[in-house]
Amino acid sequence: MASEDLNATHVSPEQSGEDPQPQSTSAVPRRSFLKGVGMAGVALSAGSLLPEVLAAESAATSISKGDAAILRFLAAAETLETDLWLQYNEFGGTQDGEVEKLASQLIPGYPSAPTGGNSLYLQDLLPLDSDMSQYISDNTEDELTHEVWLNNYLVAHGAAPANLEQFRTLPSSKATGANQFGRLTNLMQLTVDTSWWTRYRSRTKNPDFGDTFPQAIPTLAVGQHPAIPRTNADANHADFFQAIVNTAGFHFATIEQGGTSLYPSLAQRVTSVEVLRIVLSIGGTEAMHFQTWQDKAGNAPHLTNIVDPVTGVKVTFPDLNSPPFGGEDFQTNLIMPEPTFFLNKSLGPVSIIRPTQTKGIAMGALKFLTADGLFIGQSKAFFEYMTTLAADADAAQRQG
Repeated sequence: MASEDLNATHVSPEQSGEDPQPQSTSAVPRRSFLKGVGMAGVALSAGSLLPEVLAAESAATSISKGDAAILRFLAAAETLETDLWLQYNEFGGTQDGEVEKLASQLIPGYPSAPTGGNSLYLQDLLPLDSDMSQYISDNTEDELTHEVWLNNYLVAHGAAPANLEQFRTLPSSKATGANQFGRLTNLMQLTVDTSWWTRYRSRTKNPDFGDTFPQAIPTLAVGQHPAIPRTNADANHADFFQAIVNTAGFHFATIEQGGTSLYPSLAQRVTSVEVLRIVLSIGGTEAMHFQTWQDKAGNAPHLTNIVDPVTGVKVTFPDLNSPPFGGEDFQTNLIMPEPTFFLNKSLGPVSIIRPTQTKGIAMGALKFLTADGLFIGQSKAFFEYMTTLAADADAAQRQG
């Protein structure tokens, strides 16, 4: 689908406005920078202007249509990540107000005060790791900075940013800890793919060769499972509530392994050396997130045949260190990528990110997130918008 086929709110790069001003190359502390860019949605509409401090120094250069398409899709993906991580942060983050204050400056209408969290959610995170709340807040802040920075870069270089504001229509959880705020993503009906657990532990297979991998938590890959409580009634079932938190623990890694592959895959299509630097630099943080969450997921308390009191769906979180699991494919302290075959099997194994096949990667990422259940309830216009961004990114070709 061409850019012109989008709904009227989409603005193509060619329609993005006046020539950009020179861009600053001076270093600015991350939080100071973000607090200074609190205009409506951080340039989330193509008509918005960059903050004065940037506009005065922005570069009189533009980027290729393909590079802009790649960065725009990544900005949209980061916006979706920010949305889901803010929901997790409301229930299980540090509740010190830092993330909330920042988000309120950058997302129109987002509440500036912490919710206080959900005491049972916070308690059930502790078996995974005592630092879970800090990690959740840090991951949330990281994704927010990615979303904001990528959109600002696009606007500074005469290209349209990603704009998902009109799609904040999904309902919030009604449980204690949730802000009542329009969402882009749905964390209450997830079908979680945990095949990353065996994929990164395999010494003989690589998805780039078409290989497939078993699920670490098979029951999460079928049915729909909440990763946050839907209402306070979910707290009436202790084991089920722990299952909700366990689901979140594995979902954290599922989301971040996707970003870990997405960035290097798209990097192979960019033209500008600076855009390549951007994609590789942000992509590296996604890999750091993934390794953190992969480690914590392995600590999820073991639960057997837990029934969702609302839907009747069952879930089991097995001991991944014991039969029929166990061994090197499943052991929970194995969080470094095992060497496997890459490019040509005659070259032998090497420790790598996988997959990194670039063909169709953006559309594949969108299909993966859709299958995850994140977009249950979203509009046709949302899927049209995201499909166009993904198609444009996949059509980008390295030039020069």
